[in-house]
Amino acid sequence: MQRVETVSLRTKDKAMQLKPISLGRAVAVCFLLVVLFRVIAFGITGILNLIPELALPNRIITVINDLHYLIAIPVGIGVYVWLRGREEESFFIETILNLLRKRAGVIGLLILAFLLILADFAPVIATHDPIQPLFGQPGEVPPLPRKPPCIHLLGCTEEVQHYMGIDLNARDEFSRVVYAAQTSLVVGTSSVLVAIVVGTLLGLVAGYAGGWVDNIIMRIMDVMLAFPGLLLAITIVTIRGPGLENALLAIAIVSIPAYARVTRASVLSIKEQEFITAERCIGAEPWRILFVHILPHALTPLIVQGTLGIGSAVLEAAALSFVGLGAQPPTPEWGAMLSEARAYVFTSPHLVFFPGFFIALTVLAFNLLGDGLRDALDPRLNRS
Repeated sequence: MQRVETVSLRTKDKAMQLKPISLGRAVAVCFLLVVLFRVIAFGITGILNLIPELALPNRIITVINDLHYLIAIPVGIGVYVWLRGREEESFFIETILNLLRKRAGVIGLLILAFLLILADFAPVIATHDPIQPLFGQPGEVPPLPRKPPCIHLLGCTEEVQHYMGIDLNARDEFSRVVYAAQTSLVVGTSSVLVAIVVGTLLGLVAGYAGGWVDNIIMRIMDVMLAFPGLLLAITIVTIRGPGLENALLAIAIVSIPAYARVTRASVLSIKEQEFITAERCIGAEPWRILFVHILPHALTPLIVQGTLGIGSAVLEAAALSFVGLGAQPPTPEWGAMLSEARAYVFTSPHLVFFPGFFIALTVLAFNLLGDGLRDALDPRLNRS
């Protein structure tokens, strides 16, 4: 009876330690978790597309993606409830609440949510097929290529509206811009996930092992960093052949050194801490020290670097498509759309403005979110 009473007192004390959260903040936390789940789902989809042997997991992820927020919303709420029930919940919840207090982070999160909705509901939002030309379609008045935007509210009298005009191949520009959000988000998140996994493993091994292992790994990273990132990516895609999958892989390879260096720097400082020395003294295996004790403490700079890296990856994917090495026609992709219309920047500026605007908007969203995360994870900026 005494033991049962003690356990109940501990449970009561733990419940009393949980800080009450208002309904609005709880909804905001769940919203952020839903956005995070959708971003990760996009990334995993792109990675699985690179590996044909993983057909079954790919089909499962495809089904989850098709269900969109019917899966993401319950997962976000479930993760929130799970975090509230753990002893470490204060760190995760407080970090999210700190992020929601940062204006830059909130703006970046809202822009990212808008882009995710655009990508997830592209078949519903798009007004036309993004690939098929509009020749012979009812209500279309020739000539169609390079036709400027037509919006009834702005005085356009034509029967069919084209919010962003028509491109050089007589395809609806608005529909192509909307569908291109899927391509850009998949490439950006997938390449960063691959780079984080590989770079983190290399950084962990280099920082913990030291000696000649550290020298070999980091010298290879230094050689990769000696080349301009875009030039190295172009070289890799040229060797493997143009295409979205090869562009994704090239961007991931180019990004690996940054994450390896960040992880190695964290490991070098963490492995000298007293709790790591205590683990060695009790005979803990090196893999346990690395993945159970060191890696969780090294995640903070990786999260910030990864968030900022997605924006850079989207920009690099657009650059590769612009030079014809990324997405191939007729796949809608913002960089490829810019490339097609670059000769008409003065005569048909709408064909250049809208893809360029969405590239800038995507990069801005991840940069603002990364800055907000960096401030939210910095204890010096969040002292009460």
